[in-house]
Amino acid sequence: MKQHWVRYGLGLAVLLVLLGHSARLYQIPLISHLDAIAYDVKLRLTMPQRMDDRVVILDIDEKSLAEVGRWPWGRDKLAALVDKLFDQYQIAVLGFDVVFAEPDDSSGLKTLESLAGRELKDSAAFHASLRDLRPQLDHDARFANSLQGRPVVLGFYLSSLAEESANGALPPPVLPEGTFQGRNIAFTHWTGHGGNLEEFQKTAGSGGHFNPLVDFDGVSRRVPMLAEYRGAYYEALSLAMVRLALGRPKVVPGFPAGTNAKTYGAMEWIDLPTSKGTLRIPVDENAASLVPYRGYRGSYDYISMADVLAGRVAPERLKGRIAIVGTTAPGLMDLRVTPVDNAYPGVEIHANLIAGMLDGSIKYKPAYVLGADVVLLLLSGGVMVFLLPLLSPFRATIVASIVLLFLLSVNFAFWQAGNLVLPLSNTVVLVIALYGMNMSWGYFVESRSKRQLTGLFGQYVPPELVEEMSRDPENYSMAGRKAELTVLFSDVRGFTTISEGLEPDQLAALMNEYLGAMTQVIRGHRGTLDKYIGDAIMAFWGAPVEDFQHARNAVLTALHMQEALHELNKVLVTKGWPELKIGVGVNTGTMTVGDMGSPVRQSYTVMGDAVNLGSRLEGITKQYGVGIIVGESTRELLKKEVVFRELDRVRVKGKDEPVGIYEPLGLEGQVDRALLDELKLWNQALRAYRSQDWDQAELTLMNLSRISQRYLYELYMQRIAHYRKEPPDADWDGVWKFETK
Repeated sequence: MKQHWVRYGLGLAVLLVLLGHSARLYQIPLISHLDAIAYDVKLRLTMPQRMDDRVVILDIDEKSLAEVGRWPWGRDKLAALVDKLFDQYQIAVLGFDVVFAEPDDSSGLKTLESLAGRELKDSAAFHASLRDLRPQLDHDARFANSLQGRPVVLGFYLSSLAEESANGALPPPVLPEGTFQGRNIAFTHWTGHGGNLEEFQKTAGSGGHFNPLVDFDGVSRRVPMLAEYRGAYYEALSLAMVRLALGRPKVVPGFPAGTNAKTYGAMEWIDLPTSKGTLRIPVDENAASLVPYRGYRGSYDYISMADVLAGRVAPERLKGRIAIVGTTAPGLMDLRVTPVDNAYPGVEIHANLIAGMLDGSIKYKPAYVLGADVVLLLLSGGVMVFLLPLLSPFRATIVASIVLLFLLSVNFAFWQAGNLVLPLSNTVVLVIALYGMNMSWGYFVESRSKRQLTGLFGQYVPPELVEEMSRDPENYSMAGRKAELTVLFSDVRGFTTISEGLEPDQLAALMNEYLGAMTQVIRGHRGTLDKYIGDAIMAFWGAPVEDFQHARNAVLTALHMQEALHELNKVLVTKGWPELKIGVGVNTGTMTVGDMGSPVRQSYTVMGDAVNLGSRLEGITKQYGVGIIVGESTRELLKKEVVFRELDRVRVKGKDEPVGIYEPLGLEGQVDRALLDELKLWNQALRAYRSQDWDQAELTLMNLSRISQRYLYELYMQRIAHYRKEPPDADWDGVWKFETK
């Protein structure tokens, strides 16, 4: 057991970190995002995807705007619409997912009244005609009259501006101030509102807010059934419409039996008692209901408002239905990001909630699910933490798979059979993390002796070092010392794919050709060949033979390696072998150089942060689509001799300080004019990017793309698109962080 204590400790540490997230002591963004994704996937997998004929959507669509005119329409048309819907089509309830906040002056009544009070105040005939015309010209009064005594719900919105703003009238709150005194319920709190004209709200049957509760990722998954405003509580548009359809039952907050405000203050549902029974609507800790999306856009009968106004709709499509007036026209800006569509009509969210309330399909997500998540974490974590270290890799894989399958099955069973939403990602991440940690630990510890034995065959002494020692052995020492040197790393791109496509003897011949050509270039520029690492090459300049031009020689080596590879590829193609591409990283800095190793293996090599950075630079060449990247210190030594293209400022894996990275283009005076002009334009794009002038940067990059199809330009276009959606922090310094080597 003692040999497993470290693994037990690491496993418990992982479990404690995830328990803190589950208990909401803090939030881990990755897990929150994964939970949102898991919820959306389950929702899409289980949607009924059937049309619901209880609710219809009266659509202010493009056809309506073209036929009736741009929105808003005159209230005389809306009055005629309401009359037609109730008198001719006999709908059950009508809801407006729009706000009527401004008076309708389109009839010219105000102008006529102004004339009656001034220029024509003495004209009895004019005043008589105005009295006769006023009922027809007062569009707002006509609309208010059409609402009188009818089951109509007017929508309004609540706002949370820094300064309170109150426009228009609100309906009476569904629950008065003080209803939830003593209970700590996290209602959505608002400081302002935008309501309808008072004469409309007074004559309408009810009113409801249409504020969705947008989650952290910008997706609309919930709508507050009750929202707190100035101490009172206002119902959602969908809830108000359902209440009208059921005969205006009271709203009764629901709390589990046996609980009180001190021990468990959360409200878990809302009851609507009717003569036929009680309709129960689940709510979460924010008094919000999860939207039970029936399917993708179009799960309800959409009827163009133009067709309703023109009387072109068959009566059976509307008779007895609950109707919502809303819009799908893109210009009216009521499209939402939802789990089922990135441009989903907001009016259909209300339709889904109405249908979900009526058929009881809204999912439960009460506050106690946090406790369930903690319990599942403790159970699964306890099994994994203490059992996996005792098992072989095969058995550990079986156990981890069983635990994972159990967690997924339990979660889906509660979702499907119990209508209950339980967190999923926390437990899944726990299982995967514990399994991966135990497998990695076993691999590194148990295979250590094998790796040490294999390492003995990689030992060799560079010929350059032997030759130098033989010429002047008295003045030469292999003792370790610090010196400013330049290191080079190169690597073949896609080597695994290449090796899989060749026979072993062909692969060996190919690598001999390649390594031979590259080594010749390195030796031709006074480089010390440190080692081959498979297809990778490491070399350095400035030791053991002192070289004041070490940075220049290393950069020229990198350029000539690319040229030599171009010639080598011609030979490889004639032999039927694949062409090769390489990435090269070059960096200058203070390094420790000397004879290092153990009694069984010695190597004259370099070590230090500057060496590690050189390796990282080689690794990120593919990220920028370039063949060579050099560090900032190398560029500083050569900026008067070599033409460089600045690529970026980055934080590479393992380093906190940002570094500039550059691509050498050639020696001064040897780079053609077209490339220099392109370089100037690129520098303009880079400056605009770092100053967050996305438009200018994007325009310049588009011009560059027309000149030359470089991946670098496409990369920055992608970054700009990313930052448009997710702007960087205010203190962004233009540095790009790499999380991998």
